[in-house]
Amino acid sequence: MYSPIRSPEAPGPEVEGRRGEGVGKSETSNPSSFEAPLRPKRQQVARACDSEIDRLKQKVRELEGQLEKERTKSSLVSTSIPPQPLALTPPSSDSTPTPDSVGVSHNVVGSQTVWGGVMTSTGQSSRKTWYGPSSLFYFINRMNTYLSAIFQQLHPDDLIQLKSVAKTFATPDCNLAEDDDKADVKDASQTVSNEAYLTPTQEEYFLNLYWQSYHPTLAILDETEFKRHYRSLATKPGQPRKPSPLADIVIAVGMQVGMAAAQRNSSRALPATEVGKDDPSIAGRLYYRRCQRLLYNEQEAPTLMTVQCHILSGMYTCFAAFQNMCHIALSLAARSAHTIGLHVEPPSDLPIATKELHRRVWWTLYAFESKVCMKLGRPFYTDADPTSCELLAHDHEVASLAGSDFARLDEHATWLTYSLYQATLAQAARRVHTAFYDRYSDFYSGTTGQVIYDDPAALEQYAEFLSTIMKPLDDWAKSVPDALKMKRSGDGRSFSTDRSPIVVEQFVPLWLQRQRLLLELIYHVMKSNLYRPFICFPSTVTESPPLGHTCLSHAASAAEHCITLTQIFHHIVTNTDLLVGWHEAFQWQWNCALTLAGYLFACPTSDIAPSVRESIDLSIVVFEDFGRSFGTSLSAATLIRDLAIKIDFLAEIVRGSNPQTATPPSAQDAATDQFATEVELVPSANDVPFTQDLFTGSMDMSMAYSVDNSGDLDMLWPPIGNAGDQWWVYTQPPGPSGFGGGFPG
Repeated sequence: MYSPIRSPEAPGPEVEGRRGEGVGKSETSNPSSFEAPLRPKRQQVARACDSEIDRLKQKVRELEGQLEKERTKSSLVSTSIPPQPLALTPPSSDSTPTPDSVGVSHNVVGSQTVWGGVMTSTGQSSRKTWYGPSSLFYFINRMNTYLSAIFQQLHPDDLIQLKSVAKTFATPDCNLAEDDDKADVKDASQTVSNEAYLTPTQEEYFLNLYWQSYHPTLAILDETEFKRHYRSLATKPGQPRKPSPLADIVIAVGMQVGMAAAQRNSSRALPATEVGKDDPSIAGRLYYRRCQRLLYNEQEAPTLMTVQCHILSGMYTCFAAFQNMCHIALSLAARSAHTIGLHVEPPSDLPIATKELHRRVWWTLYAFESKVCMKLGRPFYTDADPTSCELLAHDHEVASLAGSDFARLDEHATWLTYSLYQATLAQAARRVHTAFYDRYSDFYSGTTGQVIYDDPAALEQYAEFLSTIMKPLDDWAKSVPDALKMKRSGDGRSFSTDRSPIVVEQFVPLWLQRQRLLLELIYHVMKSNLYRPFICFPSTVTESPPLGHTCLSHAASAAEHCITLTQIFHHIVTNTDLLVGWHEAFQWQWNCALTLAGYLFACPTSDIAPSVRESIDLSIVVFEDFGRSFGTSLSAATLIRDLAIKIDFLAEIVRGSNPQTATPPSAQDAATDQFATEVELVPSANDVPFTQDLFTGSMDMSMAYSVDNSGDLDMLWPPIGNAGDQWWVYTQPPGPSGFGGGFPG
């Protein structure tokens, strides 16, 4: 891909500059005198104290009344449904809540039962935000509740969250949450010295990176028109150009990929703990900030450029892992697009090139916003089908007018064909997603348990329903032209889970290789996310709930798509530079790695469990490779290693409690290298009571029932990577992927 060499004047992360010292500091003054103030009359003090005592007594009476009401409610609930602790023995009653029903529930709106979400903190601030049932955070919440139950240790959601810049800073500007009341943060008009920005030569370097990398997969700009606009910003030689929100955000996105490539090629190792101001994912933050300041003035009269800037701002914040900021940026893009009429057919008097640019911007926004909303489990802002804006054209005439010069693919495909199939993939996935979640109340009424996972019969019917509505995605995969398909070896098929190795053609332009790769990766992510709700965690360590065949099949399908995605990632990062600096692709691998881990917790003895376990090791290799570019990925590798230890430990407990599934000693020895585990040192279920003897500081799990959401728990279960050796009584030999050899630091 790119191998930027940093010359003495080349921009580094330090090019962002520093904030002006002394800005926003509160002024203080010394008291003019240390003399004690005159004492008020004692009679006034007594009267004031009497009033305060009366007020506090009244407040106590009110609180006691509220407490009595809560006790009455609890008494009524306890007489109808006796509370039962989460135990490691089979439940004695069908009404016993399962781990899946703790912390997640449904909402009743009118006569309909709506699948509820989860409130959890995912950023630097402790404030919680909402994520729906299709989100990874909802799945993490379910998985953590299960781990809390079986280990009898509270396992809050933030224990499985990445060490990203979004967890370090409140904004890409590197502001801290406690800085909210400082003047320099609130003052959006604060100027930054010109020396903090790049020189014209350096800006051109990162602009060229943008055209080589993101432009072919995000065709929302006319390259020729943009370059004309950029030249118009020039002033006198040696003077900085005039500000432009579009030029600024394009440079900012180019710097994200460029500085990641520079970090990868640097001889300086990136420590796992280094996720700070120099992180490549927030390179260009001064340009991003200036773009946002300029966009503020365009809210009342937005233009096409305004929409383009909001889309690119969504990209920038997504790549930096500020997911809520990304979601908000896309909502602004959607509302601005509605304001200028991009969601309807362009006016007939516009030139064909302008009409098609309008369509490309709208459908690219539709695809991007749909993907983010499904990922977060939140409502859509772009119009649902049907829309009066026709799908974008991709013929050779339109491609020749689009402002970029790319080679023709074949008679029917051009560089714009990717944009069309990206949009139709989003259409198909969104159609399935909407139909699936809108029909929740048709299958689960809320009378059994707290969530559909408490009703296996309803869950199986819901799974069967999903099978009937997946056709749009299957039809889409069949419709993709050969020019956009990633080749497979032998008889392997593209967009399948047959696990056939991919083939990256050698003499194919990088932009086309990346288009093929991204199209297949997005497809597997979307299908995996649709199947993931059927990964159901058992009520106990050794017993699974009575799940139906279709439910189990969908859970396996989610894992199969993640296996395929991980194998593709592993091949790409170990053989090419196609995804260097591609931060969103890293997020897809993280999503799939956690899905694979959850599947093994839920189905440790399934037929595909060995392949899933092997894919988890492959994902660690992928994270280590991405970690050469930015520290967040090294955090992901550490977290997945910790989960792998727990997976192996629980798998041995399950095998120890079920002799029929136990692996013979000889086979166990042969599997040691594959799974990086010395199973003979793992204690059996009979030897390991889940008490304070194994998990120091454990607590009675009945306390969990006093909390509505496991994300609200204040007690932390220390991650295994930070625990002492006495927590675990087995060791790991170093594996081929670096997995093993003790606990990560």
